Amino acid sequence: MTLAECPPIRYHPGMTILTNSKDVKALCQRLGTAEFITVDTEFLRESTYWPQLCLIQVAGPEEAACIDPLAPEMDLKPFFDLLLNPAIVKVFHAARQDLEIFDKMMGKLPEPIFDTQVAAMVCGYGDSVGYDNLINQMTGVLIDKSSRFTDWSRRPLTEKQVEYALADVTHLRVAYTKLRAMLAENGRAAWLAEEMAVLNDTKTYRVNPNDAWLRIKPRTTKPKFLAILKEVAAWREKEAQSRDLPRGRVIRDEAMEEIAAHPPTNVEELSRIRSLSKGWADGKMGQSLLKAVAKGLATAPEDAPKLPPKPQLGNYSHALVELLKVLLRHVCDEANVAPRLIATIGDLEMIAASDKADTPALVGWRRELFGEQALALKQGRLALAATKKGKVRLIALEEEKKS
Repeated sequence: MTLAECPPIRYHPGMTILTNSKDVKALCQRLGTAEFITVDTEFLRESTYWPQLCLIQVAGPEEAACIDPLAPEMDLKPFFDLLLNPAIVKVFHAARQDLEIFDKMMGKLPEPIFDTQVAAMVCGYGDSVGYDNLINQMTGVLIDKSSRFTDWSRRPLTEKQVEYALADVTHLRVAYTKLRAMLAENGRAAWLAEEMAVLNDTKTYRVNPNDAWLRIKPRTTKPKFLAILKEVAAWREKEAQSRDLPRGRVIRDEAMEEIAAHPPTNVEELSRIRSLSKGWADGKMGQSLLKAVAKGLATAPEDAPKLPPKPQLGNYSHALVELLKVLLRHVCDEANVAPRLIATIGDLEMIAASDKADTPALVGWRRELFGEQALALKQGRLALAATKKGKVRLIALEEEKKS
């Protein structure tokens, strides 16, 4: 399909929400011949570790429907097969949480995928543009977001709720076709493909409990503290996953840091930790937590985890980072691409600290677009100047000397 605008949507005959497996299978058979489908989900995760899928929205070029995964005896295999069909592009907006759900349910990820939020950043629509904002910019349509805070687990869903849910995939068809055309015109499809490779990596969604401590910003780098924090964080992650509870419902971050700073060795000491009751400390979870603390205490200092080193900036580098920010803004304005897609403030600090910084900004298309100029600015081979019209001008100093 090469049309910039999609034809009017045809809803599933007689209903827009499918509650039995037979209708889902028939829908997926029809969509199985499509070049692309647009997909979205509604879910809850306030009281669980894993997101609880409540609704699936899917649209092809000519029809759309909601699938109710909570319906009795619902078989989602035909839909999963559709997601895994390599001949069909699966279009999402801000895909990470949707993909996390499907990775958990299917054990693998849909492929190939197209994320319109990332594509919009590549095409100059700003940093992490929201769906309603993108659709408004592209089509002039104002999406009614009054159902945004719906409890999607409650049944029956109202007609307004279903209409709201379907809008997340029907307008997405137009965004996809327009963004795809823009990428073909500006030659940046390879940029998007690089970002999609990250989204299509299962490591993006699967948390290794042994790495869970990295989610916390420790207040010290002492080996004993970090060793205990690592073991306690791994213990919490496993408990949260097995019990399907939010991490904070198992034990809060501040309690883990207090445990790492003042490690308890028995139930009495554990019960003194703020936010932990004596009854909790006496139970099975308290006993298993004490074992994790003991494991951390037994870790030799040389075997303790270490925080990634932070860039060591000299006094000059703070000013250099400000210059790099100006250069980044200028480059992105000229290329019509979102700055956050190229580099973060942390990336700029790393470049200021080292010409060989391990940052995406110095690799691939980002290096070609920005990284080489950033290094030239840092090394004194490039200067920034203001024009009379209030714009930024780049001056290659070596060329200036020759002229």
